[in-house]
Amino acid sequence: MKRILVIHTGGTISMKENKETGEVNTSSKHPLDEITTLLRGETEIEDDILFYLPSPHIRPDHMLKLGRYIHERMSKKSFDGIVITHGTDTLEETAYFLDLFLQTRKPVVVTGAMRSSNEIGADGMYNLLSAIRVASCDEAQDKGVLVVMNDEIHTAKNVTKTSTSNVATFQSPQYGPVGVTTKNDVFFHHKMTRHDSYPVQKIDKKVSLIKAYAGMDGSLIDAVTDSGIDGIVIEALGQGNLPPETVEALQRALTKEIPIVLVSRCYQGIVQDTYGYPGGGKKLREMGIIFANSLTGPKARIKLMVALEMTQNTTELEHMFS
Repeated sequence: MKRILVIHTGGTISMKENKETGEVNTSSKHPLDEITTLLRGETEIEDDILFYLPSPHIRPDHMLKLGRYIHERMSKKSFDGIVITHGTDTLEETAYFLDLFLQTRKPVVVTGAMRSSNEIGADGMYNLLSAIRVASCDEAQDKGVLVVMNDEIHTAKNVTKTSTSNVATFQSPQYGPVGVTTKNDVFFHHKMTRHDSYPVQKIDKKVSLIKAYAGMDGSLIDAVTDSGIDGIVIEALGQGNLPPETVEALQRALTKEIPIVLVSRCYQGIVQDTYGYPGGGKKLREMGIIFANSLTGPKARIKLMVALEMTQNTTELEHMFS
């Protein structure tokens, strides 16, 4: 019998809908208590409530506390896998932070719900059962942190929330799921070729995320630069281009030794140093801006926060993002 630790952090999966007002919020009794009790006959389960927070309230220090808690629990007791329940709004960021932070070969699976526990079509129970099944699977070892939702298994690096309310919201654009779950089985059809690991001791760096738009000037970049920020991530246009009016502000930030990481606001493809016009990717890279391949803006921000705890050398940072 496999031993699985389930760690609850809050979110819709742990909430109920008030049938009179329609409001969804936390309740005095955790709705998943009964579920984990039902599973004890098949799998030995321990469940802890670490946080009771909606996911918009989750901060990087919560992510670090969760990562440390997992290490602590695994050092004191032998578990075959870990399942984390989490709100969906920031689930992908927490999962990716854990993927970078955790030092374990054991399966770590993050799951959540799009519908609260007493709504019609509630998906929390099914997602939790699927996540426990994946965490109990030998094939799930050495695959980094996984996200299991709606019968699909995704890597923490590639998964993103694509719809505000659809239960099939979690997708991995361009890459697809690495596996699927059925009522009785778990199937993997891809495997990871590379996995980054950064065992940081703290996560205190301040990194801002800016989204580019047509007609953008340098005022927002200057405001962020002057706020005492440690790093900037920009979701650029297309392959990695910005309006020419931003270039002087970008140079001012670089002169202050503030690292700037560039991703695309497109949800598929990678940034490339192709165009040589002012603000084009080739010129931006020549300025010293770091290009991050295959990461969304929020995940590039998480990675830059982690990376800056290890180095502030631009060459080393560029290697970490390449």
